[in-house]
Amino acid sequence: MDQRPTIEAPDDDPFLWLEEIEGERALAWVAAQNEQVLERLADDRVAADRDGLKAALDRPGKLPHVTRRGAHLYNFWQDAAHPRGLWRRTTMAGFRQDQPDWEVLLDLDALAAAEGEDWVWAGATTLHRAHDRAILRLSRGGGDAVVLREFDLHALAFPEGGFALAEGKSSIVWLDRDTLLLSTALGEGNATSAGYPRRIRLWRRGTDPMAAQVLFETAFESMGAWGNVDREGGQEVLLFMEKTGFFDGTIFLGDRGGPQHRIPLPTDATYAWQAGHVVVKPRTPWTVGAETFAPDTLLALPFDAMMAGTLAPRVLFTPEPRRALQGFFWCHGKLVLAILDNLAPVYQLLTPGSWDVAEVPGLPQIGVVDLWPLDAELEESDGTLLAMAQDPVTPPQLLLTSTAPAAPALLKASSPSFDADGLTVSRHEAVSADGERIPYVQIGPKDDTGQAPVHLSAYGGFQVSRLPYYSAGVGRLWLQKGGTAVIGQIRGGGEFGTAWHEAGRLAAKACSHDDFAAIAADLVTRGVTVPQRIAAEGGSNGGLLIANMLTRYPERFGALFCTIPLIDMRRYTRLLAGASWIAEYGDPDKPEDWAFMQHFSAYHAAKRGQPYPPILLATTRRDDRVHPGHARKMAAKLQAMGYPAAFYEPEAGGHGYGKDNAEVASFSALGAAFLRRAIGWETA
Repeated sequence: MDQRPTIEAPDDDPFLWLEEIEGERALAWVAAQNEQVLERLADDRVAADRDGLKAALDRPGKLPHVTRRGAHLYNFWQDAAHPRGLWRRTTMAGFRQDQPDWEVLLDLDALAAAEGEDWVWAGATTLHRAHDRAILRLSRGGGDAVVLREFDLHALAFPEGGFALAEGKSSIVWLDRDTLLLSTALGEGNATSAGYPRRIRLWRRGTDPMAAQVLFETAFESMGAWGNVDREGGQEVLLFMEKTGFFDGTIFLGDRGGPQHRIPLPTDATYAWQAGHVVVKPRTPWTVGAETFAPDTLLALPFDAMMAGTLAPRVLFTPEPRRALQGFFWCHGKLVLAILDNLAPVYQLLTPGSWDVAEVPGLPQIGVVDLWPLDAELEESDGTLLAMAQDPVTPPQLLLTSTAPAAPALLKASSPSFDADGLTVSRHEAVSADGERIPYVQIGPKDDTGQAPVHLSAYGGFQVSRLPYYSAGVGRLWLQKGGTAVIGQIRGGGEFGTAWHEAGRLAAKACSHDDFAAIAADLVTRGVTVPQRIAAEGGSNGGLLIANMLTRYPERFGALFCTIPLIDMRRYTRLLAGASWIAEYGDPDKPEDWAFMQHFSAYHAAKRGQPYPPILLATTRRDDRVHPGHARKMAAKLQAMGYPAAFYEPEAGGHGYGKDNAEVASFSALGAAFLRRAIGWETA
């Protein structure tokens, strides 16, 4: 008789014990799995890859990212001598130098050693205008939950009596030197079902934050609530932002007494205001009077008239099938639009009132370009913008430009992290199961061999655009070795706007998986490679994608690397932040939703006796966003069914590949070695 575990019904789960993150039995299982993987893979070649990638990530010539606060540019920097990192600052004049004179504000390695804590930097918020105090966000091991601590930027120390809050999913906004607007999930009754803040409090210096006045709260079933402040024109207006779902929310305006006015716009719209105008991008059709505006249309309204109930929108941008608005922001009285025109970057500047349009001049028209305000505080901005330009074989360049149209100036250019000689970049389209054309970018040698070792990746969820950025990991571990890399822009992403996302969301989620499989098939049709030489990798929502390639399209792949994944879609809403993603995947407790979800719940779709390719499932124990139980249980189930599924779980890392460059390099090198050996490109 077969005594192996089975899952005959959605709730028949013999591996629930692996959801106990720190459970004794679960940790013993994880330790045994790790030992097997390291014994099998961790040799001198992996060590060399790990060390080479770490050196590339630590290289002195990489690009320092900066944000201006007051008179200084702030940067967080990690290298070989400072693996946890340095928080530091300089002036603009200093930054322009080849070797800036950085003032070190905090050595995180020294702090972690002194306090015996596994501190990971999660950012800082400085006191507006003065910028002499900061609230630091420190994570233990890289999780989303943080410790909040006040830091004196003159004394370079934590002041006695300073603001401090224990570990939790929390955020703050400075109102004045002695008052914070606090959003926290810490404490009984303060978290939503998704584990995010439910209440917004007014926290005064020297008082108990858990006893601080509650100004706003949302329902337990909501995603969360967060506070902010608008200081345009010198007037303080508090913002109470309620997220009822991942794509729905409401903003209330108020003061230190609480909310007073609700912004009367659709809950699924994205909007921002400045200079007396509000711009709105609805996610679904929005009817105003006798006119209906299509999703992703950008509309302008006078702010005061809108608050008074008078809606007379003016159209600023109209989407097209392959021309989509990626985002917009205000800067120094100008509106900046970020557009992808058939995946080419376009940035426009609009002047309120006349709404005259001018393109930001001098930016590259190919590759990937990101543009954002230099200043952290909107009310302190003088219109200076930063742009970063790159492509898969060209390291990033940091450019300085402005809302006053002028040719950009080069500030810094990153040194390369891998040898890109002989590599070309090309764009192609596959045809998915329903006939939709799916774009993808291919990077590799000029001449196809028909047996190319291909690294294929995509994301396909939450309207996130997966663009061809420069990657040290893929570059060193795949391209530099002679391989080919492919990046897919599958449905569920935002590359072509909301319609592209909707075509891969909820009941259509399986379409995004069909798209990925179609790219794999197209690589074979074009003569680039054969299925056995295609290695696919994806993380988080991309991990769900990879798990579905295992169960739905196993014949199209030679190996799979499934990282920090969602896989058990029956229980995902009960695990950590899972409840916040119902708008993307559906609610498994509703029979009508489970009817379609079960088909992309790879944990339930896995069956015995299938031609599954080799798979390595990897997660991190400190991931407090996507529960490590997903990867654990899938590996255990596959092994119980007789498949040689491998599993790896380091202790730290959060929702990513590691908390520092050494951990990222180790995680990536191990996964790449697994893929290369499984497809026969490298001997085991």
